[in-house]
Amino acid sequence: MQLKILLKQILLTIFLTAFAVFLLFTFYSNSKSSTQNKLTALITNTLAFNEQEKTRFSLPVRLKIPKINVEATVEYVGLTSDGAMDVPKNPDNVAWFSLGSRPGEVGSAVMAGHSGWKDGQPTVFDGLYKLDIGDKIYVENEEGIVATFVVRKIRTYDPLADASSVFSSSDGKVHLNLITCVGFWDEVSRTSSNRLVVFTDKEEK
Repeated sequence: MQLKILLKQILLTIFLTAFAVFLLFTFYSNSKSSTQNKLTALITNTLAFNEQEKTRFSLPVRLKIPKINVEATVEYVGLTSDGAMDVPKNPDNVAWFSLGSRPGEVGSAVMAGHSGWKDGQPTVFDGLYKLDIGDKIYVENEEGIVATFVVRKIRTYDPLADASSVFSSSDGKVHLNLITCVGFWDEVSRTSSNRLVVFTDKEEK
């Protein structure tokens, strides 16, 4: 029995080695720089996947931003019928994009909130524009564990601009990005003129 197990392990090792050689040969059929990029991407994605599988975070329940007095309940949303990220139903809440990373996991978790609500009613992200680089944001999950994020960058987007970098990352790090509408209201398109995005990184302990 032990001999059979040993033989299986040897055969598996030979197979994996041959497969690795095949991958390297395939990659080397392209340019050297292209090969390095592909190998780096493959390794990064594998490590990120393994990390997420090892430490699957619980669902977020509260978002806290002390500087602008935000302490909001988290709703879970997906995509609208036209393929855009949905928004929170309650103007006092934030919406976490549940098809992406969870806050605290490797990747870019995304939360959206309203600002400039009709009739002057206060909304959760009315003061998001007041944040500066270095400010801290806190996300509490359903187990009561709090993850701390630090603002790295703040950027304004046109509604039609490519904002894929808001929802994805390949650096193997943990991010949380916050989105709200800013600018003037367009009655024709029924949307605000710009999107404000606050990019944050998980605080290193």
